[in-house]
Amino acid sequence: MDSVIDLFCTLAKIPSPSMREDAVLDKIEEMLKDRGIPCRRDACGNIYASAPATDPSKKPLALSAHTDVVGDFSPVNIVFSDDGRTVGTDKTRTLGADDKAGVAAALVVLDGVFKDKSLKHGGLEVILTRDEEHNMTGAESLEFGTLLSEYVLVLDSDRLGDLPVAGASYTKLFLSAHCEKSGHSGLDIGDESRVNAAKLIADVVSALPNGVYKADETGVVTSLNIGAIVAGGVQNRPSDLQGADYLRFLAEEAMSNVINADAFALYSVRSSEVKTEELLKNDVLRIVAAFNEKYKGRATVKADFSVHLPPFERSEDTTIIDVVKKAAAKQNIPVSVMSFHAGAETHIYAHRKNAFGKTFKPCLFGIADIYNMHSPEEHMDVESLKKGTELLKEVFLTFNGA
Repeated sequence: MDSVIDLFCTLAKIPSPSMREDAVLDKIEEMLKDRGIPCRRDACGNIYASAPATDPSKKPLALSAHTDVVGDFSPVNIVFSDDGRTVGTDKTRTLGADDKAGVAAALVVLDGVFKDKSLKHGGLEVILTRDEEHNMTGAESLEFGTLLSEYVLVLDSDRLGDLPVAGASYTKLFLSAHCEKSGHSGLDIGDESRVNAAKLIADVVSALPNGVYKADETGVVTSLNIGAIVAGGVQNRPSDLQGADYLRFLAEEAMSNVINADAFALYSVRSSEVKTEELLKNDVLRIVAAFNEKYKGRATVKADFSVHLPPFERSEDTTIIDVVKKAAAKQNIPVSVMSFHAGAETHIYAHRKNAFGKTFKPCLFGIADIYNMHSPEEHMDVESLKKGTELLKEVFLTFNGA
């Protein structure tokens, strides 16, 4: 392969919105085949490439990165800073270092391993997915049963040396409050058998925890965050307004002379520990049950949980942590072992099995410093990607006992 910066720029110049990555996937496949590196595509379009093992007594390692970016098909005009230290765009669109930095680093390391026939190793697998930024359909569609590796480094973190070893789930909590009697805010206000659903949902929201539920030395473990409350006489109020202007319009135009019958609230629940998420859910259900007992016969509150992404829990196997720390120490690069409070493809790998029936043990791994991701101001530190690629090579060598 070309140098990692040249390769990165080649890939970054090819627009690749989610599920419209064919041009960049075709380019990568062409490059791999030109170098004789075994590769194939699956039905979804994901690429699998590998350097076959030269020592069957050693274990294989997998590198994974995604080829889609946040952005559209507008031109990607690459711009280096005057001192050459950073690379970005002309600020008309995103750069796509998330995750073409990871793709470029993986391909450079793969090329080096494949060429070095004297290197004794257990094999290197590279998986390049599509649609990570939108629905993760690429990762969901992977042919996991064809992969030999148990350990997977997902090259999709924004700081060199970051090693997230756990990631939060994403669960939605939908609260609904229904009151048996609605009514007129003047004529019926003195009827104590009537409960206003807007007030009830506000009381429930006030009673529930919000924000950080548990944290430890790796960061936030479990959280509950309210995203929306919908209540009151806001029905049938069409408008072309957006954002806060629309919300203000709804409030100002709503009916205030109604004792409301229905109200709703939506939360996000995130947790990198299944047990702690269950504790949080039980706390929510306990609080809801108390309200239902208080308003029995007059109103009912319901709490419905729906899992959208399972958690990526920290493994008790410290192999990758130990290998990365040892490799990084050789290059004087600090390593930060942490959890991250969001979703990534690690969450999917962590719940799948390889060709030998072993559950994957993934970690996220930062191989470059990337700033203002997903925005026109996105830029990347050039030297960090060079160092990160060298570190990735060293990780592979250390993993194989070299």
